Amino acid sequence: MFTRIGFAVFLTLAYALSIMNWQDYISITPGVRSGKPCVKGTRITVSDVLEYLAGGMDEQAILADFPELRREHIQAVLGFAAERERRLSALPAVS
Repeated sequence: MFTRIGFAVFLTLAYALSIMNWQDYISITPGVRSGKPCVKGTRITVSDVLEYLAGGMDEQAILADFPELRREHIQAVLGFAAERERRLSALPAVS
């Protein structure tokens, strides 16, 4: 269950993702990281950031390790992943 602060953070993040246009922060460029989606202006891929988060790094640790990233970049990565998941789950099941 969420604590009061945890729920507030969740709502803030959900709101930010709902209004954020991840296309402003994520790009796919042939020849850069094999055409994987990256944070614009970097060689840091969406999957890199997702793996750091899944591995237990929090936002502050990622930002400390990668000074070229901002909070908006991490939110854009989450927005990109959420949209990709929605598109994939909308595809018909293969039997």
